[in-house]
Amino acid sequence: MGLSKKHKGLLLDPLADKNPITVQVLGICSALAITAQLKPSIIMAISVMFVLAMGNVVISLLRNVIPSKIRIIVQLVVVAALVIVVDQVLKAYAYELSKTLSVFVGLIITNCIIMGRFEAFALANKPWPSFLDAIGNSAGYGLLLIVVAFFRELLGSGSILGYKVFGDAIEKTGLYSIGYENNGFMMLAPMALIVVGIIIWIQRSKNPALIED
Repeated sequence: MGLSKKHKGLLLDPLADKNPITVQVLGICSALAITAQLKPSIIMAISVMFVLAMGNVVISLLRNVIPSKIRIIVQLVVVAALVIVVDQVLKAYAYELSKTLSVFVGLIITNCIIMGRFEAFALANKPWPSFLDAIGNSAGYGLLLIVVAFFRELLGSGSILGYKVFGDAIEKTGLYSIGYENNGFMMLAPMALIVVGIIIWIQRSKNPALIED
């Protein structure tokens, strides 16, 4: 049984016209903090996808029994519990990386995308659409993180996932041979904003309808 048009929209729209970073301008902190290298960005994207997908389903299941006055507290408890699970898994299976991401994994609790989807979608929809909404939005978030990290690591350190692209192995025929030098500015946080800004400019140039007054 295939997905309906509405369900496909929940999955695919956040990858482009409703991207949480470039259109809704949410989750910018992560783009600044962990995109100097590709590997942490991939792990963060997967972590956010897990937390948002499981969280959306839990909040959706509880939507009819959560008192309105404490719904934010309940949402924070749910996301905090899921973040603890992610943190413990990282410590168990990727300890060195967990030390790099430790602070930022904790900050998933206050990620605007997660709390926004809980509040705007999961509280008003059934579990299956809520799950698809979570996958779509976290995929859109992760895609931007990975794109930004790819260019920052490639141009900033001449490597991808730690493997040298412009390094000694191809020095005689690569970009270094014609005078290219690693751009240290790419490794600084402001460059993440510049790269995200370029992506937003390209996206909105192709689709002027995204430009809001």
